[in-house]
Amino acid sequence: MIPKMPRVAAVHDLSCVGRCSLTVIMPILSCMGIQVCPLPTAVLSTHLGGFSDVAFCDFTDHMPQFFVQWQKEKIDFDCIYTGFLASEPQIDVVSGFIDAFSHNKPLVLVDPVMGDHGKLYSVYTPTMQEQMKKLIQKADVITPNYTEASFLLGEPYCEQIDDVAQLRSWLVRLAGFGPSRVVITGVQTNGEILNIGYERASDSFCEVANEFIPVRYPGTGDIFASVLAGSLLRGYGLPQAMRQAVDFVSLCIQATFQAQTPVREGVLLEAVLPKLCLNEAR
Repeated sequence: MIPKMPRVAAVHDLSCVGRCSLTVIMPILSCMGIQVCPLPTAVLSTHLGGFSDVAFCDFTDHMPQFFVQWQKEKIDFDCIYTGFLASEPQIDVVSGFIDAFSHNKPLVLVDPVMGDHGKLYSVYTPTMQEQMKKLIQKADVITPNYTEASFLLGEPYCEQIDDVAQLRSWLVRLAGFGPSRVVITGVQTNGEILNIGYERASDSFCEVANEFIPVRYPGTGDIFASVLAGSLLRGYGLPQAMRQAVDFVSLCIQATFQAQTPVREGVLLEAVLPKLCLNEAR
């Protein structure tokens, strides 16, 4: 008998150009043998970084129609995976979606996409920050970057962190919101980019570092969280899932940096994706 294929509800925007959000999430998870069912939060002509006059269609009002129909069809999910949410009403809608599809206890991964480089995105109001704190209470796993972790905890942002003990205390505090596993990504320290995770059940930490390359491509957070989600669904523990995610992101960045691809176009996912497929086939 062929084993049941895991099914993920991916609650993200669709940025049609720029290799981020659903345009990287869907091929990555599909490559890992996981069915992806997108619930779009918005449709954009390009992502918001490096392009001008972006055409934008907010999907908030349509989202409940989609998941009500899914409920009628008795569709369920093994994982609910959320990312960038663009408004206060949208966070409420996504919270309701998680509640509506919680009957079979899916893995809930919330990537609290709020900002980067020490700054929140322009749409993020103080009210939205508080709502995001409530949303992560519903998560099993959260993957904030260092900026997002600092805002969730009300801590000052530093360009470089040398005190790993401080990061560990942050992880424990973030787990106190509710998630059983927390990963803080993209911390610049000692010439490396550190990703550090925590599992509340075992009270254990894991650290995975990769080489610092002096460029920041859009979509790498989406790639990391997608490989992490896929690996967890495939039965890997958090340390192994983090290792797979970091290794794949590093391959993407190295290939793109060597090719001197314009930053705003994101990483060369298409060139590296076969390596992820081969890895999953082993």
